[in-house]
Amino acid sequence: MSLKAVLFDFNGVIIKDEPVHLQLIDEILVQENLQPQKLHERQACLGRSDRACFQDLLKNRGRVVTEEYLTQLLQRKAEIYVLELEKLEKLPLYPGIEDLIFQVRTQHIKLGLVSGALRQEIELVLKRAKLIEYFHVIVTGNDITTSKPQPEGYLLAVDKFNQAYPDLNLRPQECLAIEDTPAGIQAAKRAQMQVVGVANTYPFHMLQRQANWTVDYLTDLELERVQEVFLPKNVNLTAPE
Repeated sequence: MSLKAVLFDFNGVIIKDEPVHLQLIDEILVQENLQPQKLHERQACLGRSDRACFQDLLKNRGRVVTEEYLTQLLQRKAEIYVLELEKLEKLPLYPGIEDLIFQVRTQHIKLGLVSGALRQEIELVLKRAKLIEYFHVIVTGNDITTSKPQPEGYLLAVDKFNQAYPDLNLRPQECLAIEDTPAGIQAAKRAQMQVVGVANTYPFHMLQRQANWTVDYLTDLELERVQEVFLPKNVNLTAPE
């Protein structure tokens, strides 16, 4: 077994935009004449898709909406998100993301992205950051009906890789996920993937209990050491004397 694919989360791993999302969700709620999020609701939304988050928030406030109306709310939020990011002179990308992508590419490992965010939000950021060409597979909230911690997004990414690259014969056990929340880590683990937790959103010690590896920053991740875990047990990495 070898490491064949690295799958990134988006919000909280590639871009530091969680505060923007939480603010926009509150704006939508207020526009709907509903109370903004409470602290525990904000925490519960981290790592989950906007659809799942809004479903819970609306339910908590006794508001029943159709799937069509919920989709309209999500689209409205996505449009405001795009406008907010266009105001920024520089995208708030996490340090080390470009270097890590370069490391993965030099090792000839496939790159993927699995997120509950909508495709237009993800593509806006990746295109502006000039990173989109490096991602072979992108799974977004438009593609799945469940949210992390459910593994559907990660399993779909494996299917998409195998459709695009039939000779790859990718299995979930040959993937490494990079996540910043317990929900994301659980999703990847349920898909039978190894996971790196990066302490961008939650404290190191909280992620350390759940992830296979935990780092404070992406710049701390040593890809070669992680790759060793995926090698067959009988492979000797030391040079002969």
